[in-house]
Amino acid sequence: MLAPYLLGLVVLVLAPFAVTLALAFTDYDLIRPPRWAGTGNFTALAADPIFRTALVNSLTFAAVAVPLRLLVALALALLLHRRTPASGVARTAAVLPAAVPEIAYGLLWLWLLNPLYGPISQVLRAGGQNGLTAFGRTPPQWLTDPVDARAAIVLMSLFTIGETFVILLAARRALPSDVYELAALEDATAWDVLRRITLPLIGPVLGLLLIRDAIQSLQFSFVPALVVTDGGPPPYATTYVPLFAYRTAFEYLRYGYAAAASVVMLVLTVTAVALQWRLLRRYGRFYDR
Repeated sequence: MLAPYLLGLVVLVLAPFAVTLALAFTDYDLIRPPRWAGTGNFTALAADPIFRTALVNSLTFAAVAVPLRLLVALALALLLHRRTPASGVARTAAVLPAAVPEIAYGLLWLWLLNPLYGPISQVLRAGGQNGLTAFGRTPPQWLTDPVDARAAIVLMSLFTIGETFVILLAARRALPSDVYELAALEDATAWDVLRRITLPLIGPVLGLLLIRDAIQSLQFSFVPALVVTDGGPPPYATTYVPLFAYRTAFEYLRYGYAAAASVVMLVLTVTAVALQWRLLRRYGRFYDR
């Protein structure tokens, strides 16, 4: 019964990983046979300023977007876990963006972020004059300013938290009600209930979601950076490692170099996950005490 899943794991995960790892040590352009290059690709990556920029962008995105995604999903789960007349509609609205195809989602945000006719810019200009906001400032230049473009990619990722929201919502609804009744009898404040009851009880779920989002953080940035900002604005403000590898492989036909970039990011991701796992285990031992 496990054979179909094992076959998919081997064909779709392990085999591509093995091929990527092998290509990372070769010089391959899809035309000539692969030639052994040793660690030459990794040495070149260390001296490549574009790759260093993409690496910093990826790590910065993960450090900012992953905690924000968890925080927003947790806030929505705590806000909508009770059954109210409008809770079903609100839950659907929270999950719906995650069901939109990634390319369509990127094109939608390309329209939303349009500096002239986009709804976001129009709302920000409400109450202002001469194209300025009500505070007398220029609206964010989402597509032309490097800092604003990075913020736009993070903003786009915050609306695709549907799966995380559903998991946290189920975790919150599964918590025993008697501990909350006991806290109410003791006149515990909402902050005390959150800090001493809710967060410790769903802490393991939050830890697993943190690790999962850290692993998948690269996927959150690839399509928006490709469709909305095209890796810019210059110089490479929103070029992340997946986009760097994609262009290196499919536009410049440097498959070995792109594979080496993917391996470097995989090693960094594994390192980050290992550190998070160690911290979570330490937190678990402290909580058990």
